Amino acid sequence: MLKLKKIAITGGVASGKSSLCQFFEELGAFVVNADAIVHELLDPNTDLGKKIIRQFGPEVLDQKVLDKTHGNVQKVQFNRKLIAEKAFKDPELLKKLEEWVHPAVLARIEELYDHACKTGRYSSFVVEIPLLYEIGAEKFYDVVIAVLADENVAKTRFENAGFKPKEYEQRMSRQMAPQLKADKARFTIRNNGSLEDLREEAVKLNRIIHNK
Repeated sequence: MLKLKKIAITGGVASGKSSLCQFFEELGAFVVNADAIVHELLDPNTDLGKKIIRQFGPEVLDQKVLDKTHGNVQKVQFNRKLIAEKAFKDPELLKKLEEWVHPAVLARIEELYDHACKTGRYSSFVVEIPLLYEIGAEKFYDVVIAVLADENVAKTRFENAGFKPKEYEQRMSRQMAPQLKADKARFTIRNNGSLEDLREEAVKLNRIIHNK
């Protein structure tokens, strides 16, 4: 079975991690988003979901929504924004949530890695994982890329995406300083320019990583 090079992409909020991952996907990588896995795991019917309901209260459940993938059957979903608001207001609650979620996310990433290796169709395995160093997951990767953006640039991008300024500060307060991440990473990309600039950086890094 072909073993793919495992690449982690990390960095601060709104630094351009997702865009970089998209460019790596265009270059043949199997791309995984840790936040998307969290969304997948946050199902009220799973053991994790039931723990969250007990700890955060039933109010974190949204009203029934149409599930288009299952013939418009109605199902209940979590209000992820409300969960985040409650967690950030209570450090102990946030700690519990992270203790439950992070191991499950890492296990799912490994399942996806095995799947990607078995297909034999991909050039590498890339994971967007903002809290890579905070949860000690860097040891599972061959290469770490840190994406940096000036704070004013990142804040503008974040607010343009529809978030409130205070949410930027809340999220960054739970992360290692971006420059410290860059100091630990093998490669660093400074992303203050255009998407085309970032695309060029992705192409260069892809060549270096694969020794092309």
